[in-house]
Parts: sequence; structure tokens; C-alpha cells
Amino acid sequence: MTTPQNNRAARLEPASSWSKIWLVPLVALGIGIWMVYTELSQQGPLISIEFSSAKGLEAGKTRIKARDVDIGLVKEIKLAPGSKGVIVTARMTQESTPLLTEDASFWVVSPKVSLSGVSGLSTLLSGAYIELAPGASDQTATNFRGLDDPPLTPAGSPGMHLTLSSGEEFAFTEGDPIIYKGMTVGKVENVYFNYAERTVYYNAFVHAPYHQLITENTRFWNISGVQVKLDTEGLTVATGNLQTLLTNGITFGLPEGMPAGQIIRHRSFFQIYSNYEQASQPELKEKLQYVILLEDSVKGLDIGAPVEYQGLTVGKVERINVPLPSEQPPFLHKDYRIPVILSLFPAQLGLPDDKQGAATLKTQMLGWIDEGLSASLATGNLITGKQYVELKYHPNQEAISDQQLGELTLIPSISGEFSLLTQKLDAVLDKLNGLPLEQLSADISMTMNSATSTMEQLQSSLAGVESLLSEMEQQQLVSELNSALKAFTQLSADYGSGSSSHNQLTRSLARLEQSLSQLQPLLHKLNQQPSSLIFSRHGEEPQPRAKGSQK
Repeated sequence: MTTPQNNRAARLEPASSWSKIWLVPLVALGIGIWMVYTELSQQGPLISIEFSSAKGLEAGKTRIKARDVDIGLVKEIKLAPGSKGVIVTARMTQESTPLLTEDASFWVVSPKVSLSGVSGLSTLLSGAYIELAPGASDQTATNFRGLDDPPLTPAGSPGMHLTLSSGEEFAFTEGDPIIYKGMTVGKVENVYFNYAERTVYYNAFVHAPYHQLITENTRFWNISGVQVKLDTEGLTVATGNLQTLLTNGITFGLPEGMPAGQIIRHRSFFQIYSNYEQASQPELKEKLQYVILLEDSVKGLDIGAPVEYQGLTVGKVERINVPLPSEQPPFLHKDYRIPVILSLFPAQLGLPDDKQGAATLKTQMLGWIDEGLSASLATGNLITGKQYVELKYHPNQEAISDQQLGELTLIPSISGEFSLLTQKLDAVLDKLNGLPLEQLSADISMTMNSATSTMEQLQSSLAGVESLLSEMEQQQLVSELNSALKAFTQLSADYGSGSSSHNQLTRSLARLEQSLSQLQPLLHKLNQQPSSLIFSRHGEEPQPRAKGSQK
């Protein structure tokens, strides 16, 4: 029998659809989401850079660096619209976002060899990369224009930018050095040609602290290669450092005797002079132009040649052989005179360098011309043949009737000293040419023939005199020999046998022999007893004894 408890009905409950096994994919999904979020949060912006060429670049490999630190990677390279270049798409890091300003610079670093040096050697093994140089702007950007060459001066470099220009044909290029006392202190950044002005401008940068050397009176001049100059002063050679021997270069400084002036604090404009001499010349504002008409040759007279008075420079030659408003004969006409335009500077004549000084000079020049002031060519250097214009007073100079040629005042001119000397030599030669040289030559020839005949006769006479003298000398020698023989014969006769001299000599020899015979016993005794002349004949000769011995 069953109890009621055993008859309970089973309670049915629906089965749950949730299982703990689902935690595994949920955790994996969370981890994936976290990883994606982390990756996206650490990624920087996607930027595009336009280059003229993709040389050396490779998608997925070429990196972007700043100060040798990787800050991005090239993702894609494609042609720009119109095939005018390439567009490089790169993913940057989050840390590089502040560097992506609108004035940031990008360029490809690869091996490069130039006259300025060698760069990018590290990429020979690692490959080319893109370098980023941050700018100074606060505005960010994602599209950039890449540079073909690295900037010579990175943005934010301490120093000062300058604008330079020259009226001469100086061929400076980007990267040419700016030198101060042999040290490179800056470079030419870029070159710009102004078509309207037909002038070349150079944007340059001078590094700190050398930019503090540039003042309002600073002068810049060309120092490219080796500069050789031939002028009235002779030969001048100038050069910079070793780099400027291979490339062009610019240097600067203060001309001697010029005050420094105020230091330049911002970008300023400076003129580039051809050499130090031109840079040292004071900047003269006012000048007056005059004209001279020369009969002498102007060979060796250059534009810019000095105009001097007693050795002092008072102006320069502006133009040579210029057309004048008055009628001039053709060049080959015998009366043609070469017009030369001169500039005289009031400041170099001791007058103020202003309009008042120019007006004073104009008035005084008319009086000086009336007093005999004239111009002539002078040779500054005999080796180079360079000439200059010299002003001198010649009171006897004839006054000119018309002192104006158009708007220019005419200064009288005379031949130079060298030309005068040449004229005198020509006159002497003309006089020599006027002499009857043929007749004179014939007379001289006759005279020479007569003189030759006379010399031959004289030579013949001298030969006869010489022969006569020789004969006389021979006769005199024979006479002297005869006299000598006669004297010897007389001497022989005087001392011959039977002569009185011979008998006398014989008797003298006999007496001498007898005297020697008598002296022979005495000589024998002295030979035996030398002391007999001193001591007694019968006494004994004393014997020498020692001191203190007995007798």
C-alpha cells in the first residue's frame, strides 16, 4: 500500500538557455575590442605628402623619422592627379601629432655627394627614409608638400634671415657659404629672379651668434674662387677659404674707418659688391656728370676708372664713346674726338653730399674751367697699360667757346704726357727722315775708303821703320861685342907671361909662401901646448882640483 507521500506529482521546470561556456567568446570579444581600441587610440593621424618622385620610397617599408626616431610608416604610394608627382600616404604615431604643423617640412634622405659635402651615408644599408622637420606654426595639417632637397636652415634655428642682391653677374646658388674671417657662419637658402626688375635676389641665413655682427653699415662682397685683378695699382689676388675655392662664397665686414652703427634685429636688404675695394667705397649720393673730348687713344681706359686731381680720386669714368646731341663726324674722320662721360662727386671734393653741395660744385666748376682746368689721360701702370683721367690746371689753355654739349658741361682736354712724348718722338723721326741720308751715306763711304787707303800706307811705312830699327839694333849689338873682345884681349895681355903684372903677381906669391914657412913652428907649438901663450914656459901647467882638497 502506498502512502500519500509517495503519490506526489513531479514538478516540471523549463530548461535554462544560458550556459557558462558562453563566457569564453565574450571574454575573447572584449579582449579584441580592447585591442582594437588600444591600437586606434595609439595611432596618429593619416597624412599625405606630395613629392615630385617616389625614388627610394617603398610602401610598408619606408619610415618617417624625426631626429632619428621612427614616428610613422608609409602605407601607400600613388600618382598625383595629372601625373605631376606622387602622393605618399603615411600613418603617423600619436606622439608625432604636435609636430604635424602646417609649416612642417618633409624630404627624402638618401646618399648625396656635392661640392658642399657628403650626406645620407647611413641610408646605404638601411634604405631611404622621410625626415620631418617641425615648423613654428600652431596650426596642424594633414596634407603636405615634400621638398626635393633638405632645407639648409631648419625652422626655428637661431639666427637671422637676410635678403641680398647684386648688380653684377654673380652666380650664387643654394648652399653657397657666407663667410666671416674664414669661418662659415651662414648659407644662401634660395635664389629668386625678379623678372620685372631683372635682378637676382638671394635669401640668406646667418646663424647665431654671428648674426649680431651685422649692423646697418655692414658691407657684403663676393669672395668666390681666386679673384685676380689688374688695374692701375697693379696685380691683386684675393681668395676666401678652401670651400670658396671650389664653390662661390660671400663675406661681410665693416670697411676700415667706418663706424659700426646699430645692430640689425630683423630681415634687411644688403647689396653684394664685387670686391672689398668697392665695398669700402663710401656710399655717395650726389654726383655731377661732365664730358670730355679726347684725341688720344682710349685703349686701357675702362668704365669705372678713377678721375684724379693731384693723386686724389674725385670721380670716375661712367661711359666711353657715347653719342652726343651735337653733330659728330664719323669715327674715322681725322677731326673725330672720342666723348667720355665723367662723374664728379661733391663729397670727394670736400663738399656736402647733398643737393646744396652738388649745386656748389656745379657753380665752382665753371670758374675752375675758366682758370684753365683741363683733363687728360694718364698711364696708371706701365705693365698693365691701364689709364685714368687726370685733372690739371693749364693757364695757357685756350678758352672754349661753347661749354655745353646738350645737358653736359664740357671740360677742355689736352693730350696726355705719354701722347706728348710720342708726338715729340714722331717729330724727331720726321726730322731724321728729312735728312739727305743717301748723300750722307755716300760721303761717309768715300771717307771710309780714303781712311782705309791711308791706313794701308801707314801700315807699310811702319813696316819699313820696324825693319830699319831692327837693323840698327843688330849693328849696335855687333859693336858692343867687339868692344868686349878688345877689353878681354887687353886683360889677357896685361896678365900674360913676361908682362910686368905677371912678374909682380909672382913676387907677391913668393913672399906669401915665405911668411907661411916662418909661422909653421909657432903653429906647431900652439897645436901641442895651447896654454903656452898664457902661462910660463918652464912652469907646470896647473891641474884642476876639487874644492877643499889638499895641495
